[in-house]
Amino acid sequence: MTLTRTASTFAPPVMEARRWLEGVEFTADRPLINVSQAAPVDPPPLALRQAMAEFAITEDSAHLYGPVLGNDDLRSELAHEISGHYAAAIAADQVAITSGCNQAFSAVISAITDQEDEVILPTPWYFNHKMWLDMAGVRAVDLPTGDDLLPNPDKARSLITDKTRAIALVTPNNPGGVEYPAELVLAFYDLAREAGIRLLVDETYRDFDSRNGPPHALFQQPGWEDTLVHLYSFSKAYRLTGHRVGAVASSVSLLAEMEKFLDTVAICPGQIGQFAARWGMQNLTQWLAGERAEILDRRAAISEGMPRLKSKGWRLLGLGAYFAYLEHPFDMPSDEVARRLVSEAGILLLPGTMFMPDHDPAGKRQVRIAFANLDRRGIEQLFDRLQALTF
Repeated sequence: MTLTRTASTFAPPVMEARRWLEGVEFTADRPLINVSQAAPVDPPPLALRQAMAEFAITEDSAHLYGPVLGNDDLRSELAHEISGHYAAAIAADQVAITSGCNQAFSAVISAITDQEDEVILPTPWYFNHKMWLDMAGVRAVDLPTGDDLLPNPDKARSLITDKTRAIALVTPNNPGGVEYPAELVLAFYDLAREAGIRLLVDETYRDFDSRNGPPHALFQQPGWEDTLVHLYSFSKAYRLTGHRVGAVASSVSLLAEMEKFLDTVAICPGQIGQFAARWGMQNLTQWLAGERAEILDRRAAISEGMPRLKSKGWRLLGLGAYFAYLEHPFDMPSDEVARRLVSEAGILLLPGTMFMPDHDPAGKRQVRIAFANLDRRGIEQLFDRLQALTF
């Protein structure tokens, strides 16, 4: 059998985990607690939905192709928003809109690599990044992190070869939740600039960072666009997951190369989603602040409840944005733990094996909890079930 590009990688983890639910019945007094996917389950706020509906009804352009790199008004609005968020000056032509942040990553990789090139990924990694590298014929070089889940720039330096084209970071991290300190992100930027490679910084969850002010100073560096590739998503901020609106900020020349890829995949981002993203930035600042406060409160509930699990041998490795990343106490690999949790505890979560290379045993001890859709009561119920486990 010929090995195809898709056969070179693993099945989508979230879809695989959903199959574990087949044939399992959940009762009214113990419904499924689904902490497997980092996506809002609620729709956008009503005012945004009404604006989207009006746009779809009254504007013919809502149903037409637009520019490949996104609508000019959204690019300008996002450039203004990035400039304010990072205390820097970003031009509209340094920003592009994509059909989701995963597409942004795929387009960037296609624009900066050739087959057999290398990209360094800290582990645990975001599995869709690994999947695309596999299918693109690019080698993912794993950079193991320690108990704090923070990558080490010196270790990364030792992994750079003449085939290395980029280092990809995610902060706040998926799956680990940790927020990378500004000085750490800058150290990776300096390393990438020195090595003549790109630094990809995926900040999909930046709106739920617990820190106030710019999370890093990369956009303030002279010539930042020649090294930094900033990735962003509107999906989490405005609950637009189904509308697929992501973004990239980098050099005009890199965006021109990405345009070739984007034109052959989706041609352009959807018009209604782009309208919604711009409307959200213009009208939902206070609403988004409330969403952030709620996520930070749920994060606090995880911290407050951890002593209960710690007494049972669990260990919290990372916490932030939508995620808690834990080490489990059981004498079995995490993928087996995760499957048994469905039928024995009514919990669907993802095992660490989905975020780690096969040769790294750490993943067999770890699980990811995506807690953003659980309120404090839901988190308490989750901890009740985990504390009661007797595997």
